[in-house]
Amino acid sequence: MASSSKTDELQSRFELKTLLETSRMLIESRETDFVLNNLLLITMGKLLIPRGCILIFEPESGRYTVSRIKGKANVREEDTLELPWQRTGNGQNIIDPAKEDTKAPELFQNQEGGLYFNLQTSTHHLGYLYLGNKGNGNPLSRHEVEFVESLSIISSVAIANSQMFTELRGINRKLDRRVYELNTLFGLSKDFSVMVDREKIASTFKFALLGQLLIRKFFLICEFDENLELMGANGLKRNPKKEEQQKIFQLADGVIYESPEYFSEISFLRENEITALISLELQGEKTAVVGVGERANREPYTESDFNFLQSLGNLALLSIQKTFFFEERIEKERLEEELNIAKTIQQRLLPDPIPEIPTLDLAARNVSSRQVGGDYFDVVQTPDSNFILAIGDVTGKGVPAALLMANLQSMLHILLPVDISLSEATGRINNLIFENTPSDKFITFFWGKYFQKEKRLRYVNAGHNPPLVLRHDSKQLEELNEGGLILGAMSSMSPYEETDVYLNSGDLVICFTDGVTETFNEKNQEYGDERLHKTIIKHRNLSAEALQQKIIDDILDFSNENLSDDMTLIVFKVD
Repeated sequence: MASSSKTDELQSRFELKTLLETSRMLIESRETDFVLNNLLLITMGKLLIPRGCILIFEPESGRYTVSRIKGKANVREEDTLELPWQRTGNGQNIIDPAKEDTKAPELFQNQEGGLYFNLQTSTHHLGYLYLGNKGNGNPLSRHEVEFVESLSIISSVAIANSQMFTELRGINRKLDRRVYELNTLFGLSKDFSVMVDREKIASTFKFALLGQLLIRKFFLICEFDENLELMGANGLKRNPKKEEQQKIFQLADGVIYESPEYFSEISFLRENEITALISLELQGEKTAVVGVGERANREPYTESDFNFLQSLGNLALLSIQKTFFFEERIEKERLEEELNIAKTIQQRLLPDPIPEIPTLDLAARNVSSRQVGGDYFDVVQTPDSNFILAIGDVTGKGVPAALLMANLQSMLHILLPVDISLSEATGRINNLIFENTPSDKFITFFWGKYFQKEKRLRYVNAGHNPPLVLRHDSKQLEELNEGGLILGAMSSMSPYEETDVYLNSGDLVICFTDGVTETFNEKNQEYGDERLHKTIIKHRNLSAEALQQKIIDDILDFSNENLSDDMTLIVFKVD
């Protein structure tokens, strides 16, 4: 008995030393594989057990993976299986399958006996260490079971630590990758911000895909002004047709990855082995779609990859949009410069200075809006020492109206030395405009010849706002509306009617374009004829220039200086 007691004491010391050495070795290790290998080899080696394995619990599936196995087995490493008892072992540290109500899986051939040692921490079940009977067929003794149980507890801590370390290392790798991706995106954003060439943007996008994600096959479809454009592509057998681009743009929503039901609808995607579609949004609206093929290293795409791809695509998309805005800005500045030049030329076509007419107090002025317009006035002396006063308004605005106004001025000056009546001259001008201008372009026109000695005005009104006559001894305004159709509406079927008006000293005549009466205020109220008449009558005793300024000031005050059209005035008072 003394000898047996001494042997047990030596065995206990040996096992204790083994536990201490093993615990230090296992706990210091940060590799799960190392811990599992040593747990299995130490227990089997120390106890002379020929069959053993380690089963690791998979929380997501509730199954166990065969992580390590030694001996002639019915299963292989990486196989998964279910155990008939609760996965936490009902709180038991050791499970003997022979004592369970349900049959355990046969892990080994000709298996008899064996125990499952629960690998667990205070909060998590990690799996089981399974040990069969010893090589001599005997089961483990109580002392040996306690040794394995202690070793399992130590190993469970080491396994949990190593798994935590592996998880942290994975998290650190992901964080490193995120930092790298952010640095990459930051660098690319600086590159994109200075690019104004869409081809360079597409090229930078292509090399970023290749360098960061190993993508050799891709396309980028963007929508601008409701039109789709292929802004970049690489590695494709052919580019998508317009109808294919439309289908791709309609189908793509978020991230579509390896979805045959989507890709089967468009043969282009199958032909080019496109595996993912990623839609890009700006301000909540889908504005682009990126299609990518398989990566060069054959690795599947991850959520992180798609996030990076979307961020990269948005950077490229913003930069591409910027180029369109930049081009629009250049075009707008160019047009504004051309309009300013046109406006300057147009102003020079108007008489400056206004010729002085001995028997008239005359003032004429054009107040332009922001655009080139079609208003026209002229005061020229005739070969017989009388004067032509003319005012006109071309329909529309902009350069076409200004060009037609210039043509009208040219025709008037060409006909000036020709000895023909106002009626015949108006008919000729009308026919030239009708034959040489689009059908939607017209000119309202009024002109008259003022005979100085007789103080007589012979006029023709071709559809223009009737000039107003205020007699020196009257408060009623007369309208000069005799003439004919507006210029350019149709060829002259009958001659324009010319009419003589005799004027007396103090009589007042006001000619104007529709920009005067058709000016609106902030309440969308029109200035109108009635207000113009009141202003004229109220300030009738002023000089022609002062009266003209009063009318202009009243219009500007009414509209808060917001003119939508040019306005032109000719005011003259008979001396």
